[in-house]
Amino acid sequence: MLLVMSGCAAAEDGVRSDDQASIGLPPAGAAPDYQLGGAYAPADGVRIVGRDRTAAPVDGIYSICYVNAFQTQPGELTSWPQDLLLRADDALVFDPDWPDEALADTSTDENRTGIAEIVTPWITGCAADGFEAVEFDNLDSHTRSGGALTLEDNLALAAALVDTAHAAGLAAGQKNAAEDAEALHERAGFDFAVVEECAAYSECGAFTTVYGPHVVDIEYTDQLPREFAEMCADESSPASMVLRDRDLTPADDPEHVFEAC
Repeated sequence: MLLVMSGCAAAEDGVRSDDQASIGLPPAGAAPDYQLGGAYAPADGVRIVGRDRTAAPVDGIYSICYVNAFQTQPGELTSWPQDLLLRADDALVFDPDWPDEALADTSTDENRTGIAEIVTPWITGCAADGFEAVEFDNLDSHTRSGGALTLEDNLALAAALVDTAHAAGLAAGQKNAAEDAEALHERAGFDFAVVEECAAYSECGAFTTVYGPHVVDIEYTDQLPREFAEMCADESSPASMVLRDRDLTPADDPEHVFEAC
């Protein structure tokens, strides 16, 4: 059943509701791996794994299901109703960094309901497959919309998707969007964060201040300001941090890099 688009915000002062309290968060400080480029057997000691919604979770390891909820996934443009995608001058608006991802138009209640109808089966599918959590990517799509979308638009959709995740028994993870972490937690109800390069860009505190030890950070080999071991030892870095190659290649790929703190 699709939930009302207004959603229910997180309780005041970060206190989790009864429904949220029964949902398991990623183990604090556990070694993570991020496998969006292809699933493979995690290394010994890994206790958190992020995988795409089309992949299976890992038995015995806290598994996070990746869902691209605010932009189209590469190769899936034609599966979206065209009236749910943002246009400017009658042309689709694409993410400049991901030119095969069109922005979903979150600007109206009607559109947000339509987007939620598409994303909801992905969320419930993650739960049915055995994932413990779901992460929603591109929460900050409004910053790439040329002013057509607002934070309020995306918060309204995010709140509904978080409610759907909680109803399915999944924890809901904020993906990136450091500047909006407080609002996304308090008003949309996110439980934890999955972030990229917060150490490289000195913004980890924006997430740990809100989510405490429940922040999973992925750093990349092509954007390291210093040795990864130094970043791990930095008290401002999340305890759950992994170094990966930019393309997140599987373990049998010659470009594969994996190193956990």
